[in-house]
Amino acid sequence: MKAIIYHNPRCSKSRGALELLQQNGVTAQVVEYLKTPPDRRTLEELLALLGIGPRELLRKGEEEYSALELDNPALGHAELIDAMLAHPKLIERPIVVVGDKAIIGRPPEKILELL
Repeated sequence: MKAIIYHNPRCSKSRGALELLQQNGVTAQVVEYLKTPPDRRTLEELLALLGIGPRELLRKGEEEYSALELDNPALGHAELIDAMLAHPKLIERPIVVVGDKAIIGRPPEKILELL
């Protein structure tokens, strides 16, 4: 089985998800999304696979979330995507994709639902 993991090696949840994939014999393509951020098309595809809107993918505890006032309900889909493109650290992690399904690995054990 192959997977893609959008990973931040400094995040314990992300490291835990990668370890779980490896323990379950899954070959994972690791995308360090802070070094190689997704483009708009990829981000839109991830949202579709996850079955969520961009607001649910935002890390609300990040400084940029407050600074950019991303809690403003008037902000639409495009503005929230723009914020994540400009500040990839706002993207929740880890995201694991297996085939045509994806999940946010928080807690890391959630990724087992894909396996």
